Amino acid sequence: MGGEMKPGGRGLKSWAQRHLNVGFAVGFLLVLLTYLVVSWQLAVTAPGAVATKAPRVADKQVIVGAAGDDAEGASKRQQEWQPKEAAKEEDTSGAVPTESSPKTDEADAKPSAETTTTSNAVCNTDGPVSETCELDGDVRTNGSARSVTFVPARPSSERREWKVRPYSRRTMSGIDRVTVTQLESPQRDPAACAVTHDVPGVLFALGGLTGNYWHDFSDVLVPLYAASRRYKGEVLFLVSNVQPWWLGKYEAVVRRLSKYDAVDLDRDARVRCFRHLTVGLRLHKELSIVPDLTPDSLTMADFTAFLRETYALPRGAPASPTAERKPRLLLIHRAHYRRFVNVPEIRRAAESAGFEVSVASPRGDTPVEETARMVNSHDVLLGVHGAGLTNAVFLPAGGVVIQVVPYGRLERMARTDFGEPVADMGLRYLEYSVAAAESTLLEMLGPEHPVIKDPDAVHRSGWDKVAEYYLGKQDVRVDVNRFAPTLAQAMDHLRHRHRQQ
Repeated sequence: MGGEMKPGGRGLKSWAQRHLNVGFAVGFLLVLLTYLVVSWQLAVTAPGAVATKAPRVADKQVIVGAAGDDAEGASKRQQEWQPKEAAKEEDTSGAVPTESSPKTDEADAKPSAETTTTSNAVCNTDGPVSETCELDGDVRTNGSARSVTFVPARPSSERREWKVRPYSRRTMSGIDRVTVTQLESPQRDPAACAVTHDVPGVLFALGGLTGNYWHDFSDVLVPLYAASRRYKGEVLFLVSNVQPWWLGKYEAVVRRLSKYDAVDLDRDARVRCFRHLTVGLRLHKELSIVPDLTPDSLTMADFTAFLRETYALPRGAPASPTAERKPRLLLIHRAHYRRFVNVPEIRRAAESAGFEVSVASPRGDTPVEETARMVNSHDVLLGVHGAGLTNAVFLPAGGVVIQVVPYGRLERMARTDFGEPVADMGLRYLEYSVAAAESTLLEMLGPEHPVIKDPDAVHRSGWDKVAEYYLGKQDVRVDVNRFAPTLAQAMDHLRHRHRQQ
């Protein structure tokens, strides 16, 4: 038996040893495999691993699930950032999306009401000349109450109120102010709309200095054009202190600026609602426009072109001087103070300079259309400082205006009222200052009178004396020999202009 056990013992040990070695080998392989698998997984998620290309939105998913978030919160934030088409990668090529590109939902594409609706009130009652308000949003007018209510889109810090004189000169007496009120909250229950307008409105006043031809343009027509031309007729005028004769006289201009009948504001008790309302007219400067102060960079030359279109005036440029065709000069002869007392001499001097001369004394009741056509048929306008020179607005572009400035140190006023505006119109401005010997004041008062001897002292004494003497009691006898170089300058301008064309 013993012999039988030995081989069996050795066989069992040998078998066990062999199986044990196999077990160790298998175990080692399993451990090695496990190590490799775990190492690979750790390598994929380790911070230093090389990232595969993925949309940025997916990167945000990792960020919003960072440490410190609870599982529910992280899950919700991941859903907020979840891309609508996760399988698509972000296109970083910069190519313009085509129709095959993913389309944004209509709800996402439509901007919110806050981004599409402007709610703003900008009022200036401290301007050097004019008081105005520009109101965007929910605006409601009550004309007979002379009130404008602005309802803000969201609660504001306080209720605000402005008193606005809607005439272009804030110091003008006899023009009632309009009260513009900004409510502190849209829930203040403003007066209900009786009429809702789809077009913007411009609220302004007549009266004041209107009726004077120059002020008609400088105080109303030019500022109204600057305020409303951008709407191309789609605007409603609300007129305080309405003057029916004025609207009739300038009907052609008013109708081109607005396609709608003007509202007599003082008799209008209905609440009118607008999305935009301009209260008051802004006078940029006398008889002119400052482009930077208009939304569409309008100029005074644009205004005169607008007038030529409105009155169907045929000439947009002066005629070229030729032997057969002389340039035409229109002499404005005033009917009262500041008259030319030697018109025949001036006429002969202008004819000697090469002009065909017409003499006109415009009347206040002459239709504007008739005056416009007459002026437009000329190349040069000549006159003493006064409202008649306002007709320069009808001259063809490139024409000439000669302003004769009465005696009395009035050059600064003359340039402000006509010199700068004429240049802004695209016309050539020439100025001739009257000497004491050319003024009838010398004959009336004598050489030793302060009005003749010391004009500066008269100016220091106040406007009343300046207006009384230099504007109200003076006529002009032009020294034609002294005036001849000014006429020659006008002719030279027209010839030079012709050569440049």
